Amino acid sequence: MAKLTKLDDIVSLCKRRGFIFQSSEIYGGLASCYDYGPLGVELKNNVKKAWWKSVVQMRDDVVGLDCSILMHPMVWKSSGHADKFADLIAECKKCNTRTRVDHLTDHTEEHTEHIDIDTAMAKSQDLSNKVCPNCGAVGQFTEPMPFKLMFETQMGANVDDSMTMHLRPETAQGIFANFRNVLDTTRVRIPFGIAQIGKSFRNEVTTKAFIFRTREFEQAELEFFCEPGTDEQWFEHWKEARFNWYLELGLKKENLHFREHDADELAHYAKGCVDVEYKFPFGSGDWQELEGIANRTDFDLRQHQRGMRTLNKWYESKGDMTKIELADEAEEYLKGPLSYFDDQKKQRYIPYVIEPSAGIDRSALAFLVDAYDEEEVRGETRNLLRFHHALAPVKAAIFPLVKKDGMPEIATNIYNDLKKYFNCFYDQKGAVGRRYRRQDEAGTPFCITVDGQTKEDNTVTVRQRDSMEQTRVSTDQLLGHLRVKLEA
Repeated sequence: MAKLTKLDDIVSLCKRRGFIFQSSEIYGGLASCYDYGPLGVELKNNVKKAWWKSVVQMRDDVVGLDCSILMHPMVWKSSGHADKFADLIAECKKCNTRTRVDHLTDHTEEHTEHIDIDTAMAKSQDLSNKVCPNCGAVGQFTEPMPFKLMFETQMGANVDDSMTMHLRPETAQGIFANFRNVLDTTRVRIPFGIAQIGKSFRNEVTTKAFIFRTREFEQAELEFFCEPGTDEQWFEHWKEARFNWYLELGLKKENLHFREHDADELAHYAKGCVDVEYKFPFGSGDWQELEGIANRTDFDLRQHQRGMRTLNKWYESKGDMTKIELADEAEEYLKGPLSYFDDQKKQRYIPYVIEPSAGIDRSALAFLVDAYDEEEVRGETRNLLRFHHALAPVKAAIFPLVKKDGMPEIATNIYNDLKKYFNCFYDQKGAVGRRYRRQDEAGTPFCITVDGQTKEDNTVTVRQRDSMEQTRVSTDQLLGHLRVKLEA
């Protein structure tokens, strides 16, 4: 029977096996920043590959993009981030710890979606009975105040031409800014999507639970553009597609569910939003967001058309966005550069957008948690990661039974042949049973052992991770055998 997974088990395994390390650990570490080790980077890359294959490669209506992290300041003015992307915080008068106001609520389910600051201020609650999570003081808080989440930096060597820039807090805006470029350089027609995977940065007030919420993270986002009136149909389509993706990659159905956003949770521009939530092992088990699917209507493209018309004001202000008001929407907005002309229906409109937005780091954590297992085997505890084959960092490990009789040479030749096709690992150190256990803990689906019989009949032992069953396979059929198993 599988052991109930605790976060401490995952953190310990990740450090011990080289999945994830604390950033700058030799200097005491940097809070909420993490480095992916040799196995971790393979896992994370496999999560990204699986997402890209599902969302882009296997579809005819989605294309890819890779946008710059640094973007023109007007991008963030137009999107609303420059003015409103903030968390509402309160400071404990006793210990001076700042905490997000929504994290001081009495609800057991924590809502972590960032909403615009006007909405947050309107929802500000009486803090007289709230408890400081640091020192335990009750009701000892300052008045709530906004804390801006975007990291600032400067671009330019000279004072006259330098400007304040921001590290992007999301990847979506780069897609909207390139909408016209994609239309003009490809043969896409609405409905179609633009996808990208990339780093985003948020100066979070409260970080949490290992890699679940960090200040530097990776997103996989799709902006799917559709004709107004068809948006609800596409919203349902992407809800189903994204939920099934997690199931297909091995997450247990009982650990996944949808959570519809209440009307007072929705961003002001959103027509609807639902979260795919996973039951993470925080405390006794908390449902937390893995991915959000939102109907963003035509808000973003309209805003960027306003921003384009405001550009001269930005130059006149010498980069001070706080003094700029976005231009009103022109009556001829349907003729703007971010509109779409349907030459079959002979009509022009601003497309609606359905946005599935997933966190790669959160997904990797969920796959780690769901795959983790412990079981008793002949009186010993076996720790293993039951990864879906597509996600396993190493697909096959190759062992010589002993370091003599030509076995290392045969095993090395097999290793060199197989690694052309998928990630492999060679190990000849220690008893073969211990080598099996090391690979179980790394999540490797198959172990191949060269033994005395190999020299007699050119067969090797193939051992399966989950069942521990062993079969003899001819060396000339080994590659085909593994490929069939890995693609199953």
